Amino acid sequence: MNPILISIGLLILSNVFMTFAWYAHLREMSSKPWFIAAFISWGIAFFEYLLQVPANRIGHTELNVGQLKILQEVITLSVFVPFAVFYLKEPLKTDYLWAGLCILGAVYFVFRSKVYAAA
Repeated sequence: MNPILISIGLLILSNVFMTFAWYAHLREMSSKPWFIAAFISWGIAFFEYLLQVPANRIGHTELNVGQLKILQEVITLSVFVPFAVFYLKEPLKTDYLWAGLCILGAVYFVFRSKVYAAA
């Protein structure tokens, strides 16, 4: 299987864990002391790292570090926005659209040499 697709799949799963580790405590543990939320978040983040580290190692066989980082940001926003809207009940804002467009610009600049090399 293509290393980039494997990396993307692992990064998506990793981001689900990361998003829960970073933000789910705002809804689920708002009445608990912050240090309890931190310890539980660290436990969730452990699983995020078990996916993220191999994702980056596999992805780095085909992509440079800048491309991996921008790919990560695209995936992060793609996971975070539905999480914020559906799980945290945050309103959907046009700011998410503008942020997404800025990241698309970053995708273009970071991957343009790869696209033009393939053409």
